Amino acid sequence: MGDFIGMKQMTATVQPRQAAFLILAGMMMLGFTDNLLPYISSDSSLWQFHFIRSSLVLSALIVASALGAGALWPRKPLAVIGRSLFQAGALLIYFGCIAIIPIGVVIAGLFTAPLFVLIISVIFQGKSVGPIRWLAVGIGFLGALLVIRPDPSALDPISFLPIFAGLLYAIGAIATRAWCEGEHTLTLTAWFFVMLLIFGGIGILVLPGGGALGAEGFPLRGWMPVTGIMLGWYAVLAVGALIGIGFVFRGYQVGEASSVAIFEYSLLIFASFWAWTLWAETVPLLGLIGMGLIVGAGVIITLRSDP
Repeated sequence: MGDFIGMKQMTATVQPRQAAFLILAGMMMLGFTDNLLPYISSDSSLWQFHFIRSSLVLSALIVASALGAGALWPRKPLAVIGRSLFQAGALLIYFGCIAIIPIGVVIAGLFTAPLFVLIISVIFQGKSVGPIRWLAVGIGFLGALLVIRPDPSALDPISFLPIFAGLLYAIGAIATRAWCEGEHTLTLTAWFFVMLLIFGGIGILVLPGGGALGAEGFPLRGWMPVTGIMLGWYAVLAVGALIGIGFVFRGYQVGEASSVAIFEYSLLIFASFWAWTLWAETVPLLGLIGMGLIVGAGVIITLRSDP
């Protein structure tokens, strides 16, 4: 999701092929590493995961800043903190859901964000939107319903959490543009992980440690015993996140944002492929159709700038 990066165009020369390759490489890496979460979800906790992974990522970003990659302290601290609250909240739900919901369903819910961006822009910013983009919103939400397939006789609110994550992500995306203009990419990234670190710390302090193991308890546990193998997985997840996000950063630097953003939908394909390869997770036909509708709606909204 390009607005997570808050990337402003930084190069005069646009290189669309290189940008597309970089975004695809970043999505492939993120789709792979996100699928590694089940290796730790049975005997770790969501809050511990974010606390340790964010600590590792922030250590690398501090080194990068010291080497001249950019500043860490924001020009507008309150704006950056506010933006980080929404973005971190979205990713907190995202990773919590991966442990108990098929990853394709979770990512499809997160990718409803462009639909919410459009709705919020109309309601709160007074922007004009024509019938084609409103139709795209309807198609996108129809796709989301096909993916989660809610059963009225046994409605599970957890199924809708990925869509709520998409809403939070959309608010953070709008905040990136409206509040954080001029902030360096490294600054926004660092404070995003600072917020996840804080969320993780709060969860560790509030929730009980130990308890019943299993993926279902991943979001409900606090601090769990840390093994060498677990630390190894945390390191792999942190490095994977840095590499994947780094590719995406560079893609936005050398490409047009509106065109580059479309390639981020490849995360649905890569994540579903790795889920099938690693965990034998399959997506039913209606789910595939729903994913296609979400992607189509997002592409229409991204490309169609006129009312």
